Amino acid sequence: MALSLHTIKPNKGARKKSFAIGRGLASKGTYSGRGAKGQRARSGGRAGLQLKGVRKLMLSMPKARGFTSARPKPAVVNVGTLSASFASGSVVTPKALLEKGLVADVAHGVKVLADGELSVKLAVEGCRVSAAAKAKIEAAGGTVK
Repeated sequence: MALSLHTIKPNKGARKKSFAIGRGLASKGTYSGRGAKGQRARSGGRAGLQLKGVRKLMLSMPKARGFTSARPKPAVVNVGTLSASFASGSVVTPKALLEKGLVADVAHGVKVLADGELSVKLAVEGCRVSAAAKAKIEAAGGTVK
């Protein structure tokens, strides 16, 4: 796995769960783990972690950009592909598309889109169909269920 900002993780066991200190009477001692007096004992005392030389490294590393939806997308096939792959009068189902190698996976369903020309009569079953693809299928004498 490539080293990138979105793939960096600490080693297993390297991060220890911290105590909730300074939150009440029985909170690990009178000074709550801050020692006695001084700037570091005060709330807001001292700046946080300094990026000592890490900035250049961070800027030079590739970032995972964009957005990945959690909702699975259906496999897509165009009517032009169906026209070239199926004989007239065939029934187009997700299983048939998978067997012909037109889609890689049918776990999230199949959607038929309207790209290309349809010259054969097909019966499409068990697939989602765009409005334009439905019009093309029905214009060619086919049916959509």
